[in-house]
Amino acid sequence: MLPTDIEFLRVPGPPAVGPDGTRAVVSVVRPRLSDDEYTGGLWTVPLGDETAGPRRLTRGHRDTSPDVSADGRWVAFLRAEPQGKPQVHVVEATGGEPVRLTDVPLGASSPRFSPDGSRIAYLARVPEAGRYEPDGRPGAEPPRLVTELRYRADGVGFVRDRPQHLFVVEWSAGEHENADELPHPLALTSGDVGVGGARWLPSGDGLVATSARHRDRETDLRQDAVLIDAHPVGAPRPPAPLTDADAGSTLDVEAVLPSADGPWVWLLASDLGPTGRDFVAAQVGLFRVALGDPSATPVRLTDPESVDLLTSVLVEHEGSALVAGEGRGAVSLLRVGTDGSLRTLVDSTAVVSGAAAGGGRIVVTASTPTSTGDVFVVDAGGGATALTDLSAELHATGHVRLPVEITTRSSDGYPVHGWVLRPDGAGPHPTIVMIHGGPFSQYTHGLFDEVQVLAQAGYAVVYGNPRGSSGYGAEHGRALRGAFGTVDTEDVLALLGRALEDPDLDGGRVGVMGGSYGGYLTAWLTTRTDRFAAAIVERGFLDPVSFVGSSDIGWFFGLDYLGDAADEVGAAAVAAQSPMAHVGSVRTPTLVIHSEQDWRCPVEQGQRWFVELKRRGVEAELLLFPGEGHELSRSGTPKHRQQRFEHILHWWERHLPVTDRSTSTPTG
Repeated sequence: MLPTDIEFLRVPGPPAVGPDGTRAVVSVVRPRLSDDEYTGGLWTVPLGDETAGPRRLTRGHRDTSPDVSADGRWVAFLRAEPQGKPQVHVVEATGGEPVRLTDVPLGASSPRFSPDGSRIAYLARVPEAGRYEPDGRPGAEPPRLVTELRYRADGVGFVRDRPQHLFVVEWSAGEHENADELPHPLALTSGDVGVGGARWLPSGDGLVATSARHRDRETDLRQDAVLIDAHPVGAPRPPAPLTDADAGSTLDVEAVLPSADGPWVWLLASDLGPTGRDFVAAQVGLFRVALGDPSATPVRLTDPESVDLLTSVLVEHEGSALVAGEGRGAVSLLRVGTDGSLRTLVDSTAVVSGAAAGGGRIVVTASTPTSTGDVFVVDAGGGATALTDLSAELHATGHVRLPVEITTRSSDGYPVHGWVLRPDGAGPHPTIVMIHGGPFSQYTHGLFDEVQVLAQAGYAVVYGNPRGSSGYGAEHGRALRGAFGTVDTEDVLALLGRALEDPDLDGGRVGVMGGSYGGYLTAWLTTRTDRFAAAIVERGFLDPVSFVGSSDIGWFFGLDYLGDAADEVGAAAVAAQSPMAHVGSVRTPTLVIHSEQDWRCPVEQGQRWFVELKRRGVEAELLLFPGEGHELSRSGTPKHRQQRFEHILHWWERHLPVTDRSTSTPTG
């Protein structure tokens, strides 16, 4: 891929399926450099008719999050105008002019039809009076008085003065199709404590949602499943707990779904132990809890040691739950029965990101090694058939290459798994090791723009999932507790050594790069060895001491992973794992990339690394992106994503020049 090829990265959102199973509706969004925004619309994808292809349903600037009414006639969705906030709209499933239903100051999310189709629920942040005015000046707002640890979040900003609440609007085609005024929203929740992930009960009398509504919410990470009255009389009543942290529940509930036929609610949650903060490699599992029984205890249906689920996929089909499980670079669609039985429906190199069911059919969206995402119908016997080819434009460039899986053993004999992506042409090629963030996340089989851009420029890329990663079991993930920079270092070097057994990779010309935790391990490696020609440390976690208090997760992340530097013993343990404590050992030329609005790994981490290198005479540059947060490389503005790639390639051209430029100069 070239940096400008990001415009061809068409990504489908989670699908919605009509009740008769004849069609799915999906949003498809792409970065558009000319607008410097993400644009796209809704598409209808026929199911069961191989002769019919996808059809454009809406043509807004950015239309996302479809939900189909129970009668299949209507589609609720979010529409955002250029530089605007997403608002709830409704359109006929057969097409037509959408009707706008909301005008929410900070935008709406997650529209859901009630079972009878007469109401639409949605979530929206409610700002304090005088804050976040469309034409207001932040400097004119009153000061914020912070009294608790949890007060801001990367990608959102300050959260205490804009909690997220649940609303409903009445929907009737005859009333709203030509109305000049928008329907009046009814608030179902209010107050300082917000809610998320709301889903309707089959009766339509209420919704289940998630909320950190317990007494100790400021000092732990737990979150409850709650029940919300859909027809409050007067002011909204506080949500009723389905799991109750105040009564001893240790769960962090992240997704909820009422069963269509049974008297229970499916939960996706991780067990955080008695402290409510034991998050290290706490794998997300599927639970079931009885509805209407306050004393009911959630039952875990998946194994806590071997199964880790995405929190974004939870669907019911024929009485079973459909979930997405991580494993060795794949994200598979799994069917979990009420008895805990497990069956894999979609596996191999698929990376499932969304799922829906209706009319007896199951539809997923998933990326593959050659696609950023497509719509698939799940076959009756397992497996999936692609219904779209959303990466056709990207394939036509000839800039997509297939990675090759590799495995090896670390210095202690532990197995390590990863990939190598090679450029075209004969080697030996300069080689770059890439390290993912997290650390409890995984590189996947899905098409990865970062490695594709490097390979197009003539570099071989080695990347994998060392200890600390997700997708290989809880023990694999827990290996870094109190041990950052130990076995993970050995695993990365072992994977590099295995890759360099290929004579087409040049072991004398190697660079290293990574972001977030990957930025940590990149910096750490440069404190331990001078073997790398250069390094790129991006949005790095570089000083565990200053991270506590400056990061939105700093009050717990470093303390639980590396230890507490509050006493002499703890300080020594933290220093033993801290790149900043060993920065004097670095001689490797380093490009530091950071976003100015990064509140996950605050910009001071990168600024201080740059300064400490410069004042010691190490070649270093600092690349700062205005207005961006921690997710720059994945969801930053299109122009910034392009410019980031260009700066990265320029850095590597200087420090790891490609001798045969024919591998990096596009011909078409």
